[in-house]
Amino acid sequence: MAMAICLKCGSAKSGALTACGSCNAAPRTNSEYAVSLALSDYVSTRDQLAQYSHELRNAKKLSVPREALTQAFGALKDPQLLAMLGGEPGPADPPPSNPAATRQPPPTPSERSQRTAPSSPPVKPEPRLTKTALHQSPFAILGVTTRDDRRRIVELAEEKSLELDHEVCQKARSDLTSPRNRLTVELAWLPGVSPRKASQLLDHLGHNPMAVREESGLPTLAHLNLLAAAFESVDGEHDPDDLAEFIAETAYLAEELSSEEVLRDINEDRAVSGFPEVRALDQIKAELAERKRYYRGTIKDALDRLPPMTLIQVMTETVDSVTSGGDDHAPGLIDDLVDSYEVETQSFLQKEAENVHKLVTVARDQAGAGEAAVKPYVDKLDAVARNWDKIAQPIQLSAKARGIDHEASRDLAYEIRSLAIELFNKHDMLVQSQRLTGLIQELFAEVPDVADRVEEDADVLADIFQQRQQAAARKDEWAREITYRAEIGVIFKDTLSISPQGVSWKGRNFPIDSITRVRWGGVSHSVNGVPTGTTYTVAFGNRNSEAVVELKKQDIYNTFVDKLWKAVCVRLLTEMLEALKEGQDLHFGDALLHDDGITLVKHNFFGADEKVRCSWGQVHVWSFDGSFYIGSKEDKKVKAGVSYIHGANTHILEQAIRMGFKRPDMHRLSDLLE
Repeated sequence: MAMAICLKCGSAKSGALTACGSCNAAPRTNSEYAVSLALSDYVSTRDQLAQYSHELRNAKKLSVPREALTQAFGALKDPQLLAMLGGEPGPADPPPSNPAATRQPPPTPSERSQRTAPSSPPVKPEPRLTKTALHQSPFAILGVTTRDDRRRIVELAEEKSLELDHEVCQKARSDLTSPRNRLTVELAWLPGVSPRKASQLLDHLGHNPMAVREESGLPTLAHLNLLAAAFESVDGEHDPDDLAEFIAETAYLAEELSSEEVLRDINEDRAVSGFPEVRALDQIKAELAERKRYYRGTIKDALDRLPPMTLIQVMTETVDSVTSGGDDHAPGLIDDLVDSYEVETQSFLQKEAENVHKLVTVARDQAGAGEAAVKPYVDKLDAVARNWDKIAQPIQLSAKARGIDHEASRDLAYEIRSLAIELFNKHDMLVQSQRLTGLIQELFAEVPDVADRVEEDADVLADIFQQRQQAAARKDEWAREITYRAEIGVIFKDTLSISPQGVSWKGRNFPIDSITRVRWGGVSHSVNGVPTGTTYTVAFGNRNSEAVVELKKQDIYNTFVDKLWKAVCVRLLTEMLEALKEGQDLHFGDALLHDDGITLVKHNFFGADEKVRCSWGQVHVWSFDGSFYIGSKEDKKVKAGVSYIHGANTHILEQAIRMGFKRPDMHRLSDLLE
């Protein structure tokens, strides 16, 4: 058996690759196997072995020539020679960062001689994650710690270059010894963690990547780097709920990063290793910003390995969780992740938005053919919008949490809303309008501007739907509400009546739908300051003629006007608003009514009167001396008055304007139709 020297204590032993009788140490890695062979009489002379023993016993650097190590590495390929020397070949690939924790010592010849039966098939090892960014760190490649000095780094780089790619080792050495590159490498490693703990963590990361999530007491940056490495193990089999929770954990931890703490950890290790301390905190901040971009990229890469629908599910659950449904601000890492997600889904969302636009256009075109023609397109619109929203949901939640509206969602919602309004207002399709309004409420609840507006729509439509459900039952009741009959006159009486069949006076009947103008009012009389009564006037008519009723009894007057309003004036109000919406201008005395305002008269004492156009925000209204007045807020001379008794539809004009003023966002009277 070969004469050899123990590579640990320098004691003599039998067999280059056997355990030492003095310290019980045995080679376990390729590099240790090679050194042990070089420390045997298979490669070295007895005098050289004596010199090596002296160097090891006195903690001096081994002077084994490079040629001897090269010869030893070649011998590792000969299993018969290794058996003779008392060992077995190590792994052909580069060993893991902590080989001692994963490889057992080679069996002795006596143990091999006791094998009397064929060995059982080897147990398949558990999958190991050995190619993460941490495993590829210069620290891991060379087996260097953060406390090793420059000399030790160079030594280990030379040693590793015998078993690993020479250029890889030299690059790792350069990164660790160059002041420009070392800080980046340190921040990507495990700063603030002891060398022994770092080795254990790296080994655990290889065996069970997700276990690093349970580690406690680690510096924030080191823990984040471990989590980022664990993300490299994520694949399509990972549980979506757990992955969403994992992303949230990482994002919250990234919020705790402190430049001051990282600077302290880096400089504590540098004080031991002899490298110059980092003085500029801004340098740390810049590197940490780059680290956060790396974390986002690592998470994004993990998501990209998922099936598309799983990716969407994870993104939605993550954003929904960290924002509490869009009510709370998300960690910056989540916002960055959503921004990246939005960029990548933009083309899909644009395509689906175009499909929605096409379906809305076709539905409008088919509306004239009736509800049966429109319903199939509303069905398709429902499906496309749901598909679109499923992708956009994380973006909507993130935008809501940031206090903004997702513009694409808002635009799409309002386009669908416009169809719902048109189907109801122009084609009386209440069911389809309600269906679209409900769809918007469901899909765009995370867009505040849309949600508020559509809630109002839904309330209005719900009221209308309820009213229509009750319409049949209330038809007779409505007829009773508007039906009225009174005898006017003292001696010769005439009949004034109103019913669903029309309004009659003195035997002349005007059908309800034919009436286009109404007016009413009262004039008080007195003699020498003593009241002598009030004359009430009510007039109604069509485009060709008018009936005028004069009476003395206030109770008959009030009752008839109330019936007339319900039977005729509500319709006239709606028709007036629709005419304005279509761009028509309507004359009321000296005033010219527009949808977006009104043209009044400026009365000049000297010179001709002037026409002044005002928006609705520039005017106010009042009643005086039997007339309804509209005037400019800025110029008292600009005004117009219309008599209640003599002006057709003055009461309807007043009602429309006062209703509009109750809406602070009103720019057009026709907005009341919505």
